[in-house]
This record gives sequence, structure tokens and C-alpha cells, in this order.
Amino acid sequence: MLAFFRGNYVPLSQAKVSVMTHALHYGTGVFEGIRGNWNEEQGVVNIFRLREHYDRLLRGARLLMLNIPYTVDQLCDITVELVERNEHSQDIYIRPLVYKSAELVANLKLQELESDFTLITVPFGNYLGSDLLHCCTSSWRRVDDPMIPARLKICGIYVNSILAKTEATLAGFDEAIILNQDGHVCEGSGENLFVISDGQMITPSLEDNVLPGITRDTVVQLAQSELGLKVVERSIDRSELYLADEVFLTGTAAHLTPVVELDHRLIADGNAGPISSKLQKMYFDIVVGRNEKFRHWCTPASPRLVTV
Repeated sequence: MLAFFRGNYVPLSQAKVSVMTHALHYGTGVFEGIRGNWNEEQGVVNIFRLREHYDRLLRGARLLMLNIPYTVDQLCDITVELVERNEHSQDIYIRPLVYKSAELVANLKLQELESDFTLITVPFGNYLGSDLLHCCTSSWRRVDDPMIPARLKICGIYVNSILAKTEATLAGFDEAIILNQDGHVCEGSGENLFVISDGQMITPSLEDNVLPGITRDTVVQLAQSELGLKVVERSIDRSELYLADEVFLTGTAAHLTPVVELDHRLIADGNAGPISSKLQKMYFDIVVGRNEKFRHWCTPASPRLVTV
């Protein structure tokens, strides 16, 4: 298995950083989670919405003054090359990371610290561990934009998600639902949230401190164009989830997964609802490259043997 590290494709075992690395101590990095979905008939890994992920990565890099010598096009090419060199023939998770690589502590001035880019790919299955989710409302609240911008995948901010996820799983739930500082519904520990109520699809607005997810955007487009649903972005009260017709989570790792129970209360009849089921089937067909209308969202990578 290879990684892209310090400008080269190297064995994963050689892609190592020093314990002095600034990002290790302070979380000064941004990352993306990108899915590659194996299509057995085509013999390719279809990488889903690759450019959009790197657009967001570079926005985060700009905020943290992470300077790397790569454009979106170059990052896409590096990614396809690594996936092909690693000869994947299963679903994979692709993790690009831009980080403060300076071997320096006790320095909080971003403008003085050098940066680097690294990339790994790993086989990846069901992230949430269940196809029907039993969730709890977390006691931890989502951070506000004036603290750390939640609209970007900043490494340090994920301690917030980790605390919520750990609390939920220790209590026997699959996932946490996190509220923002105003007490409105925000998202899961690593997923956006949608509610179906009275024929409308509702999702928290970006102003509620949610990540503008790539899968979130995908599902909104599909709901509107393919199912003719009205999609509303607004603040959602916690009680609305208990009374919803359907609730589901979306994310690159989580795909689209229904929530059937929250805080030991069934959502509707406790089964996956018809709209989330339709969207889920449509989404899976698209991400593996079986839907011609949306093939432009997939970047194919074919396994091939390359000697380092």
C-alpha cells in the first residue's frame, strides 16, 4: 500500500511525521473524506464528487494559512494515481490532509509555519455499523463559527464530534444528534441531518453551524430534480425530530442512513421511510456509476500495478 507523502508516492510504512509536528500538537490541519465505490461490472473505483471535495479542502487551507503547491486539478490527478497504484478492488475511503508540518511547538502564529499535503487510501465498509440508526441527543453542543468555523473540516474541531460520538456509543446508541448553542438541531457527529415532515424535506441551514456537506448537496439536488420534493433549509427544533415522518443522516462515510429511533422514541413506525428509501437506492446507484445521468459526479480509477 502506498501513500502520497512529501511530494512522492511512498510505501505507507514510510509516510511518517515527527512527534514535534505542529499539527499533531495543535490540530492545525484540514482534511477531507472522499468515497471510492467499487463497480465490479466496470472494474473501476468510482470516486464520488472529487473536485468538490478538493474545492472545500483548499478553502479550509486558505483559512488556516496552509500553503501547498497544488491546484484542484493536480490534487485530483494525484488522487486517481494513488488509487490506481494501490490496486483497490473494493470500496475505499480517501483521506487527503493539509497540515502544518513545521517541527515546532509553542508557536501559535500560522504565518510562520510551513505546510504540507499527504494522501492515503484505505478499504472501507459500513461506517456507522448499522443500516437503521438508533440515536441520542448529545449533551455536547456544536461549536459556533466565532469559535472555530464549522463549515470546514478543520482537524482540531473534530474533538467536538469525538466527544459526542463516544458519549452516544458508550450509552448503547449508534450515533449522536448534536444541537447548536441556540438549542436547535445541528447534525450527527459526522453527518448532515434531514427531516421529512408533511411532504417537505427539511435540513438545518448553514447558519446553524452545519458543515456544507457534499452528500448533503447531492441529496438536496436529487430530492428536488428526481422526486419533485420541496427542500427547506431552516432551524429545526429538537421536538420536531420526535414528530417527524422520517429522519435520516447523510455523509461521505455514512452515505444515506435512516434514523428510526431517537432518545428511545420511535421515529414514525420505527422503520425506514419511503422517501429516504427511494433517495438511498438512487444515491447508491449513482455513487457506483450505474446512473448515466449523474456519471459526471464519478471519477473512475482502474487498478493497475505500478512499481515504486
